[in-house]
Amino acid sequence: MIVEIEWVRVIPGRAEIGSQNRSILFGQAGPRHMVELKYDFEICRKPVHIDEAKPLLESNECRVASESEWQLAFEQGVVEGSDEFEKLSDRFRGDYWGKELDGRPMSHDDWTFRIAKKWKGGVPKTSLINSQQPEPEFVRLTRVEKLSERDSNPPRLPSQRDTAKLIREEATVVIIAGVAPSFVWAYFNASDGYIQTGWPGLILGGIILGLATGIFWRPKTTSYRIGRNCGKVKPNN
Repeated sequence: MIVEIEWVRVIPGRAEIGSQNRSILFGQAGPRHMVELKYDFEICRKPVHIDEAKPLLESNECRVASESEWQLAFEQGVVEGSDEFEKLSDRFRGDYWGKELDGRPMSHDDWTFRIAKKWKGGVPKTSLINSQQPEPEFVRLTRVEKLSERDSNPPRLPSQRDTAKLIREEATVVIIAGVAPSFVWAYFNASDGYIQTGWPGLILGGIILGLATGIFWRPKTTSYRIGRNCGKVKPNN
């Protein structure tokens, strides 16, 4: 069976992936970062059903697109979908720390999630599929005519988040949004002497309240860019 695929060309360029939002309800995989693809390639305009894609993948005529390739193609306006659920080649542990930023996919051996895109009404949304879930029935294919040897030392994100900064942020949020309001409430509403005797409970309640705010809000994580001239990865403050 001949599979009719419309291939479109993607020119080298830069794109941004990930989220700065780390709240429980609204946060997505982070950190937000820039990728730079220095090669041009072709990508299928629409997702392809896995049954049709399998022979092409087995013959090495093409491969499943990485999220970086998908995002660059999307920002150039050459890919589309309707209501498909398509998988990409990236497999990671839920965040992008340590990712190489030259277009290749993340491919941890001990991966937890596969990155996919869910289309609804022509608008895509990133979706994470855990290793126990059925894989999507569609894939996004890409092919590269000529790709020079991969850089052995490509630009990449830091291997892990700044834990000390995260602890400082959490402590500040807990104090301002939890502990301090607890004592203010007690000062104006509790009986005389309650603060002197009940301060451990006020602190504990304030800590719980402060941590609970993480359901809706947290300070933005640092995003990263690639320097135009030096090519180095830098915090985008």
